[in-house]
Amino acid sequence: MHLPLKTIILRHNKENLKKCSLRGLESREDMAFYTYPKDTLPSLDSYLLLTLEGKVLSPADAHLGIFLIDGTWKYSDVMYNQLPKPHLFQARSLPPGLQTAYPRKQTDCIDPARGLASIEALFATYVLLGKDPTGLLDHYHWKEEFLEKNKFFF
Repeated sequence: MHLPLKTIILRHNKENLKKCSLRGLESREDMAFYTYPKDTLPSLDSYLLLTLEGKVLSPADAHLGIFLIDGTWKYSDVMYNQLPKPHLFQARSLPPGLQTAYPRKQTDCIDPARGLASIEALFATYVLLGKDPTGLLDHYHWKEEFLEKNKFFF
């Protein structure tokens, strides 16, 4: 029996955990959190990385694990550029039209209209890949607003 791959989250060590949308997920058995820059990541050759530039995610990607970089837009760009080369993961993006409910203060996102909070992106990815999203949004303050804004996706 083949066990599903854990979702790997690389979180910047300067991420403000009081504002982190992924808080509360650290104890889930289907997730593995790593801290940038101190932790060494496992092999990502069977993983997809959510980016704004990758090809759009589809159900055909369901066999891949999910790799998510969690940090401010400024930090996440640095983290991405520090990943081992060549990249063995496959870059994917979420379909256009998803809207964030997170009250964004920063402007570093290359495409603010498409930028989601980490938990929003993770939830959307689970749903689009047919993975069980139960519990992902339980601790997300803007859960109802996010689901309402994106009801045609979910």
